[in-house]
Amino acid sequence: MPNAKVIDVLLVEDDPGDVLMTREAFEHNKLRNRLSVVADGVSAMEFLRKEGEHADAPTPDLILLDLNLPRMDGREVLQALKADDALRTIPVVVLTTSEAEEDVVRSYSLHANAYVTKPVDFDQFIDVVRQIDEFFVEVVRLPGR
Repeated sequence: MPNAKVIDVLLVEDDPGDVLMTREAFEHNKLRNRLSVVADGVSAMEFLRKEGEHADAPTPDLILLDLNLPRMDGREVLQALKADDALRTIPVVVLTTSEAEEDVVRSYSLHANAYVTKPVDFDQFIDVVRQIDEFFVEVVRLPGR
């Protein structure tokens, strides 16, 4: 799709295997989006606030957020993000292995835009990433776009 928008995506994920699968899904689906990766919640907030080593970080158009993170978990990141006037409009897709109903309910109560359980199967994972991309790049209008 030559006229597709290119967006900046921040992946907040501590599992190197899931980071690799996400990168491969972007490549496999020929997604032109720019993917930045941080491995924990504290780094995510530093990235979003352009602090320290992230001073030149792009402001993401979309955040893919795991819930189970070291230092500051995804729920805490979501709460801090949505409480920050400068960051709250960035769409957040919780992308996690948790199928627990309480995680789904809590994520939406913290204003996540979507909750997606990561498929274990690589081909299904690739398809899920493609669908998320299609929705946020081709279907919805993002702030500032």
